Amino acid sequence: MIKGDQRPLYLQVIDQLKTDIEGYEEGAKLPTEFEWAKQLGVSRATLREALRLLEEDGLVIRRHGVGTFVHTKPLFSAGMEELASVTDMIIKADMEPGTIFLSSSLKEATKEEQQRFQCADTMNILHIERVRTADGVPIVYCLDVIPEIFLANHSIHETKSIFQFLEETGRTIRYAVTEIEPIGYHDEVTQLLDCPPETSLLLLKQLHYDESDEAILYSLNYFRADKFKFHVVRRRE
Repeated sequence: MIKGDQRPLYLQVIDQLKTDIEGYEEGAKLPTEFEWAKQLGVSRATLREALRLLEEDGLVIRRHGVGTFVHTKPLFSAGMEELASVTDMIIKADMEPGTIFLSSSLKEATKEEQQRFQCADTMNILHIERVRTADGVPIVYCLDVIPEIFLANHSIHETKSIFQFLEETGRTIRYAVTEIEPIGYHDEVTQLLDCPPETSLLLLKQLHYDESDEAILYSLNYFRADKFKFHVVRRRE
């Protein structure tokens, strides 16, 4: 610590921690609280307060029972009021979109799907599982669900944007109702996205509608929270 510094000790610790963190790569695990407190010659209570403030500033991320990590700056930032395909988001970030195709299958509509798409119980529903990549790095796991009647005898290419495909069949997505759910860890998706276990996921459940207000696509998109940041503009009425 700087001799003669009259500021509270935790503020001095913050300055030192910022300097130390610069020597680590994004996503790297930092020393334990015990090790860092001993190194700086301060109490663990003082260190915890400094780390808490650094976490609020988005410099570190703490995982209970796992440790403290250098926060990874998101590669993608999008407004929730803007509806764009994953492909378009990747291209907008000047990166190359890619696809790892996992599976596709036709299944009879479940009761939930019948209600969601207002269809008969005999309707077949297409389920497509893919991992989307940016410059070869897995960033989003996508499960897209489309009633067979909307395929219009077209075959979905496994690497094509679902939005683009639907436009080619004469149906344009105009808006979506979205539910956002933060997920700390997912047994399957975390592995598919090659995430470190401490990486959080953001699940966007989206029901997409066309120009006639008809539901034509339901998507479950699991975004890596260390790669994506979503924001929303809220206005008073």
